[in-house]
This record gives sequence, C-alpha cells and structure tokens, in this order.
Amino acid sequence: MTRAYVLIKTEVGKTEAAQQELRSRPGVRAADVIIGPYDIIAVVEAPDLNAVGKLVLNQVHGVSGVENTLTCPVVE
Repeated sequence: MTRAYVLIKTEVGKTEAAQQELRSRPGVRAADVIIGPYDIIAVVEAPDLNAVGKLVLNQVHGVSGVENTLTCPVVE
C-alpha cells in the first residue's frame, strides 16, 4: 500500500463541509482542518503511486470547495 499526505486549499467558508465529505471518500484515511497556507491535510492510501494520483484526481478534487492540492507521497 502506498500512503500520501495531501495538503488542500479550500474556498472560503467551505473548509468544514469539504473535510466531512473527504472523510467519506474511498481511500481517504483521515482529513483534518489545519492552520497555515493550507486548510486541510488528508492521509490517502492506494495500492501504488499511480493509484494515489488517480485517487487525488477523482476523489479529492471531486469534493466541492477544494481549490488546489499538493500531494506528498510517503517514502518507506
């Protein structure tokens, strides 16, 4: 399994709703609101790096209010 941290910027006023929706998406193991240049940090898991990329494109970017992301794969 490949794991990655996804830093997410959201539209103003949509952070909490985006967090709740992210938590229900397949492959998203956690989604927490944070303070700083990003609004949410999510932990995602998929079989390989290519699948992580597809998960971010299809599951994370598909959430209402998500403006942009930065995906940081974990190196083990």
